[in-house]
Amino acid sequence: MSRSYRRSVSVSARRRPSRRRGESRRTQEERRTRTQRLLLDATMECLVDLGWSGTSTTEVARRAGVSRGAQQHHYPTKMVLVAAALEHLLERQRLAYESAFAVLPPERRNVEGALDLLWEVFRGRPARALLELAVAARTDDDLRVLCRDINERILQVILEVFERLFPRNELPDDFVPTMLRGVFAMFIGLSVQNALDDDARGHQQAVLTQVKSIARMIIPDPNDSGRAATCPIPDVAARPGPA
Repeated sequence: MSRSYRRSVSVSARRRPSRRRGESRRTQEERRTRTQRLLLDATMECLVDLGWSGTSTTEVARRAGVSRGAQQHHYPTKMVLVAAALEHLLERQRLAYESAFAVLPPERRNVEGALDLLWEVFRGRPARALLELAVAARTDDDLRVLCRDINERILQVILEVFERLFPRNELPDDFVPTMLRGVFAMFIGLSVQNALDDDARGHQQAVLTQVKSIARMIIPDPNDSGRAATCPIPDVAARPGPA
């Protein structure tokens, strides 16, 4: 057997089988998706840990464990990166909330359980990253354009989730969005306080307890057969003033 023949046989024996075109394309897509997810998650971590001014594409790439070239290939500028991260955070919040509610025990699948979960969402790192963007946009013209409707978009997500969780409520159509807007504004304020003191004195939990007691009167517990099917909406304007 000639030396050239033995060498060709050895090389061909080591040669890996060729991949099909569809398999190669799927693998590339998986790598692309994974790299983007790493970059978007790293952007969130930077926003929470370093704030808007401290977040840079260099630091995001370092935390994501990818090269600067890969980062620039997917998101050429900081603003493009943050715009993608914003969409990623909103979707992540919605999925996390719905998934968490779905696995609650039956006795907690009510408005109290929903508010507890919403508070957990507001205390989480994705929500803090969104809050950082909203606050920073006040003094950054370019970022303000990107975040101008961030509050309305978050509210829309909350409203959509509420309607899925409580599809048979008999509240007036114009009441629910206003009620949720008030809860949203309250939770933003509570989350700012929580970021500073982690509710060391229990003040935020006390507020949440009161909110849940009011919500329980408005939206009855579907698991409580002894409770009326509907509850009257408190009419603050109709209450008599102080004597």
